[in-house]
Parts: sequence; C-alpha cells; structure tokens
Amino acid sequence: MTMFDDFYGLTRRPFQLTPDPNFYFESATHRKALSYLGYGMAQGEGFIVITGEVGTGKSTLAAHLMRRIDKTRMTVGQVVTSNLDGEELVHVVAQSFGLDIEGHDKASALGEIESFLHEEARKGRRCLLLVDESQNLSIEALEELRMMSNFQLGSHPLLQQLLLGQPEFRQVLSDHDELEQLRQRVIAAHHLEAMESGELEPYIKHRLECVGWSGNPEFDQRVYAELYEATGGIPRRVNQVTTRLLLLGAVEQRTRIDNAMLSAVLKEMKSDNAFPEAAPSPMPKPAPAPTPGPVKHATYPRPKRESEPEQGQPQPDFHALLAERDAHIRELQQAVVELSQADGHGKGAGQDDLVERMAALEARLEEQERSVRHVLAMLVEWVETGQPPREAA
Repeated sequence: MTMFDDFYGLTRRPFQLTPDPNFYFESATHRKALSYLGYGMAQGEGFIVITGEVGTGKSTLAAHLMRRIDKTRMTVGQVVTSNLDGEELVHVVAQSFGLDIEGHDKASALGEIESFLHEEARKGRRCLLLVDESQNLSIEALEELRMMSNFQLGSHPLLQQLLLGQPEFRQVLSDHDELEQLRQRVIAAHHLEAMESGELEPYIKHRLECVGWSGNPEFDQRVYAELYEATGGIPRRVNQVTTRLLLLGAVEQRTRIDNAMLSAVLKEMKSDNAFPEAAPSPMPKPAPAPTPGPVKHATYPRPKRESEPEQGQPQPDFHALLAERDAHIRELQQAVVELSQADGHGKGAGQDDLVERMAALEARLEEQERSVRHVLAMLVEWVETGQPPREAA
C-alpha cells in the first residue's frame, strides 16, 4: 500500500502508469478503435494498424483486447520492438510463439514459424501477432512482417497482425515506396486521439471506483477543467498529475482536491521537469506574510508496504521537516514584529542584529524548503515506481 492508498482507503494505486486492462476506460476514441479492431479481426487476415500519441492508451487497449480473446480459438504472439532489423525480428516473432530456434539462421526460423502456423490451423486455431512500438521497426523488418502475411494453408491465411505505433509510424507507412505491398494489406486502421473534455471526470472517477473509492477525496468541479487544459486529455498525463494530487492530499490530510492544490502540483512538476509539456507557466512567488500567529502544519501517516524490504537506513521523517520549517516561519514572523517595533524607536545596533537574524532565518527556510521538495519527490518516485526511496533526505 502507498501512503495515499492508506489515507484514502483505496485497495491499490488507481493511476499507475503501467497498462492494466482492469482500468480500461472506453472513451469515444477507444470505442471507435475497438470497432475497427472487431471488423479487422473478423476478416482473419492482413494488418490492423492502431496509432496514437504516447500515453493515449494503445497498450491498455491491446491488453483489453487480449482479455476478450478466446484463447482456445486463437493463439497470440506479442512483440515489443526496439530498433530490430529483419533477421532479429524473425527470431523475436518465433520466440513470441514459444518456438525455440537453434542458432541464428533466419530461414530456419521462418520455416519453424510457418510449420507452427500450419499446426495451429489444423487444430482449428487462428494466430494473431501483436507488435507494439512499431515505429521502431526498420523498413527491412516491416517487409519481413509483410512476407509472413503470405503464409497460407490452401487459400486460408495463417497469420493476422496487429501493429501498434506512435504517429510517426503512420508517416512511415504512407511515405515509403518499399511498403506499398504492406499498405495494400492494411484492412483496418485507427488513430487514437486524446479524451474529450467531458470524458475526464468520468475517467478519473472510473479509475478511483476500480480501487474502492467511496467519495474521499472529493474533487472540485473546476479541477477537471484545469486538469484537462494542463494534460490535453492524454490518459498517461492525467495519471501522472492525479497521482501527485492524491499524494499531496495525503501529505496535507485533505479530503477535497481543489485548484490551489492542482496549481501547486503543476508548478512542482514543471520545476523538476517531470511534465514540461503539460505544466503551466511559472506562477509568481507569493510574498511572505508578516503577520505573526499560529501556523498549522501538515501531518501524514508514514508510508508502509506489507512486503516492504529492509533498506538498512531510516526513511525520511517528512512530518519532522514540516514541523521544523513551521517553527522557523514563526521565528521569522516574530523577528519581523521586533524589527517593526525597533524601527519605531529609531535605528541602532539592535535593529542591525534583527536584520542579520532575519537573513539567517530566511537562508535556513530556503534550505528546508529544498529538503521538503526533495523528500516529496522521493515519495512520488516511490508511488510511481513501486520501489522504496533510494536514499534518505
């Protein structure tokens, strides 16, 4: 369990970045994609191409599709590519279908793949090859995929292929003359867009409800509009920001997420370059309040995992950092009052001492703010990666 899971009573992280079909949300663009996929797979041949910007949910859509497939009637091989040439791709495809190819001979690998496809067809099973990150494939590798689409048993095609890729993959397919034969075999294609503005609130609530959300925290309505503007409706960006919003809410013991919290999160993400394309312009730094008085500080339950490994070092005490920072703020406020009183009685050595004292306090506050931001960044890393902090603050 992460810190905000425990504070908000959630069963798991609702906005993780890893694709998970359990969180599949059918936006309008995903509904269209599924329609194209259904049509294409009903044809039982050729290529289906799904493209979209990074974070639009291509892998989650594929995982959702894989869950719906009847594994007794279809065998699926999955490949996540990374700059593979033709020969490398052939061997990776063989491995994706569980074939053990001795050596690195491409012809032998192709022969094993074709024999496997024939065997599956005789057993009444279709075969689908899912290739993710297709924009990384060389022209040579794409041509190898096209050649595999030629495998037939009589007039019956043996292999259908689903290619997922970023927008540049569409450009590759349309621009290269060498891929004309592949283009002719694309029987269905769809480009995933961002969510529409009205889908953001249902998306967030859907993911929260998947992990036992019962209304805590609440979200101000204006948060959805500003969050959409900041993220462009890209699901992965929404997940990044909302994870940090929930973490901030848990740190400050908040049961309602408001625009001030969202502004603080976006500003922080811009400053640490975690989300530059979605963060707004830097906000003006507020002047310190000179009026003395009690200052409330945030508290939070220490994050703890059921299977947390021993790290051999103490975890950062965020509560203590905040308490120390607030004590220095109160001390600085008192110094301002004393300086004001000294100014009313004329300048002197006492006033100079107070100015020096204020300068020292401001320097200490700046250092503590850096420590607080550092620890918060460590907690965010813990939440997003699932790994305990690598160092203590």
